[in-house]
Amino acid sequence: MKSEKDRMVEGLPYNATDETIQKERQLARELLFLINTTHPSEKTKLRELFLRLIGGLKERFLIEPPFQCDFGYNIITGENFYANYNLVILDSARVTIGENVLIGPNVGIFTAGHPVHPELREMGYEFAFPITIGNNVWIGGNVVINPGIKIGDNSVIGSGSVVTKDMPANVVAAGNPCRVLREITESNRQYYYKNLKFTLPAPFCQD
Repeated sequence: MKSEKDRMVEGLPYNATDETIQKERQLARELLFLINTTHPSEKTKLRELFLRLIGGLKERFLIEPPFQCDFGYNIITGENFYANYNLVILDSARVTIGENVLIGPNVGIFTAGHPVHPELREMGYEFAFPITIGNNVWIGGNVVINPGIKIGDNSVIGSGSVVTKDMPANVVAAGNPCRVLREITESNRQYYYKNLKFTLPAPFCQD
């Protein structure tokens, strides 16, 4: 017979009040308390706490407290990961984040959800589906990413978006619900914001 944790990991309905699940959440909360109350000058201590909490952090990362998650061990990040203030990751399922990813403030990454029918919610059932964010992705502030979503390499998700379906690679997408606005092309290399051009030497930027 499958445990509630097994069911959680496999994407099946599970009871979130299960004792094992609650104990693991409590361990994460204790580490999160230490992280979110550490003095900003204690960078080494903060780094060590994040390495204890999160399942897969590379050498180069910066996560600005406060930070919240459910378990921590289901979060895997690539090299050169940056997250701004108030990132919330509900990691009942695996959250995989690629290399060179930037996440703005107040972002929510939610693998977990609840049944629509109120009686099932009252019984304590949840479900969780993995989320995958590709390499070189920028997620703007106040974005919400829902269970089971995949975001392709190099894409930008505009601030305030609610991502309810997969986003392809190499696009700018935004809105509620989030939708593709345009592709990212070589012409974007010349500009840093709208029609404002970089003044950088060739060969990085050419007219």
